Amino acid sequence: MSYQTISYNKEDGIGEIKLKRPDKYNALNIKMRDELYEVFLSIKDDPDIGVVLIGGEGRAFCSGADISEFGTAPSRVIARDVRWERDLWSLIYGMDEVLICLMHGYALGAGLEMAMLCDFRLAAFGTKFGLPEVNLGMIPTATGTQTLPSLINLGKALEIIFTGKFIGCDEALELGLIHRAVPQNELYGEGKKLARRILSLPQVSIKFIKEAMRRGLDLPLWEAIGVEGVLFRKMRGEFGGAHR
Repeated sequence: MSYQTISYNKEDGIGEIKLKRPDKYNALNIKMRDELYEVFLSIKDDPDIGVVLIGGEGRAFCSGADISEFGTAPSRVIARDVRWERDLWSLIYGMDEVLICLMHGYALGAGLEMAMLCDFRLAAFGTKFGLPEVNLGMIPTATGTQTLPSLINLGKALEIIFTGKFIGCDEALELGLIHRAVPQNELYGEGKKLARRILSLPQVSIKFIKEAMRRGLDLPLWEAIGVEGVLFRKMRGEFGGAHR
C-alpha cells in the first residue's frame, strides 16, 4: 500500500514505520493520523510481524500536532466523533506487537505521546522532549496526561505538562522516560538489534507478558496478580507452554 505522509516496510518479522513530512518536522496532521491508523490495523492483522520500529525522516521524529489545521474541522462535535471513530492512540496502546520508538531532533506533543504508548523508547543524543500544549491554551489530548505520570515521577510529570518546558536526553534518561540514548547514526542499528533480540525469544511469551503488564497497571496488586495467573493458565492451555 502506498502512503503520502508515512512509509512502511517489513522484513524478517520487523515492521518499520517512518513519518515523512520532513519539511514540517513530521508534524502530525489529519492525513498522517489516518495513514498511521491504517498501517497499524494492517500490522495487527499480519501474523508475520512481531516487532515494529517507529521513527521519522529529516531533522525530527515528530514536532507534535500540525497547528495549521487547528480550527479547520466543521465543529468540535464532528472533530470529536472523527477522533473516536479512528482512535489511533487506543489502537497503538492495544497492539500485541512490541513497539520500539526511535526519536531524534524533537519529540513533542502528539509525537512524544505516541512514543509513550510504545514499549521501548530510544533516542539520539540531543533530542528534545516536551508536551507544550499549555503554551497554546490547550491540554495534551493524545493520552499525555495519563501516560507521562505512569512512566515517570508524578511531580516531574506535573512540572513538564504545567510549564510546557522541553527536557533533554540526560534528564529523560534520569527520569526513565527513555530507555537509551545513542549517537544519531547508531539509532536505527540499536533499534534493529533490540528488535532482533526480542524476535529471538518465544513470541507467545512476549505476547502474554505484554498483555499481563498492560492489563495489570490499572488494577490493585492482588487483582493484577490474579490476571497474571489467568493468562499463564490460558497460555499453558492454548499452547502447552511457551512456543513461537
